[in-house]
Amino acid sequence: EVQLVESGGGLVQPGGSLRLSCAASGFTFGSYDMSWVRQAPGKGPEWVSTINSGGGSTYYTYSVKGRFTISRDNAKNTLYLQMNSLKPEDTAVYYCATPLQGRVGVPASLGQYDYWGQGTQVTVSS
Repeated sequence: EVQLVESGGGLVQPGGSLRLSCAASGFTFGSYDMSWVRQAPGKGPEWVSTINSGGGSTYYTYSVKGRFTISRDNAKNTLYLQMNSLKPEDTAVYYCATPLQGRVGVPASLGQYDYWGQGTQVTVSS
């Protein structure tokens, strides 16, 4: 079965950095787009970023563009999100997700994601 396990979250001060990881198993990782989606307390989920299967195309929501970098290591079946210049509004549970159809790019709907990890908490606070 498909498994996605996020790690790397924690407490960081505004302006700080974190790198999230998502370890994938149970599917051909290198054939699928991968995304990060976050959910702040009391709010609905928000798509953050997507990287295509080969890693050559990336997409970001406007609020993180220039601060976050999505990447992947297909040999390690691992997805990453490097988060720099963190802001309090980045506080959320961060999930990695992938669509069964393999390609998602900038999703029209989060319903396009079939598989989700358990999430890792990122808290940005002084």
